[in-house]
Amino acid sequence: MAASAQPTNPPGAKPEDTEVYSPVPPVVTPGPTDSAPPSDALVLFDGKDLSHWVNTKDKAPAGWKVEGGVMTVVKAAGNIETRETFGSYQLHIEWREPANVAGKGQGRGNSGVFLASTGPGDRGYELQIMDSYKNDTYTNGQAASVYKQSIPLANAMRPPGQWQSYDIVWTAPRFNADGSLKSPARITAFQNGVLVQNDYVLTGETRYIGKPFYEAHGHTPIKLQAHGDPSPPISFRNIWVRRLAD
Repeated sequence: MAASAQPTNPPGAKPEDTEVYSPVPPVVTPGPTDSAPPSDALVLFDGKDLSHWVNTKDKAPAGWKVEGGVMTVVKAAGNIETRETFGSYQLHIEWREPANVAGKGQGRGNSGVFLASTGPGDRGYELQIMDSYKNDTYTNGQAASVYKQSIPLANAMRPPGQWQSYDIVWTAPRFNADGSLKSPARITAFQNGVLVQNDYVLTGETRYIGKPFYEAHGHTPIKLQAHGDPSPPISFRNIWVRRLAD
């Protein structure tokens, strides 16, 4: 196949012809480290209290434990979610499996971050959290998977007892006035600095049984899961979010 001809500049073309000066990006002051919140972030957990969180089941104050700058799951209290609702956003969240984590497969340090909580229980779109360090399970259910949809591009787990991080860009789905899907949700995510989801297009909400599908919704909370597995509970710290244009 012959190579296509390269376009030529018209006579009199100048560098200025392809320079633009507006819109001007807003100034965002970065944090002192890459994991610290930038100036436009909403800090959802700074190690002090759970004022930004409520119980998912009844919207009462969140019943998880805060000690030593760390939030730890209280399984009997159930899932928690943010008081605020969000569309598209950038999220930073750090989590730790206990050093004495026990069990195997999905029964080992299981939790999840629901990028949009669309209802009670485990309704929503889940990025899986669990101990996937030398712990086999179905690959579309291991840590950093879009649960039962997208296998992570890498297993970037550190050993139990060490802090893990997710940095997530979430593009919320959009719906037409009649409730039909206008544009699907998308996710890009890094675990411990390693790309694990690359602009993955979700086919619907997370379903434990059956295929995913969409149901129309607006802005939603971010939810953290209190999974019912028998292993010791996991912990979280340093959670912040930046709202993005929908």
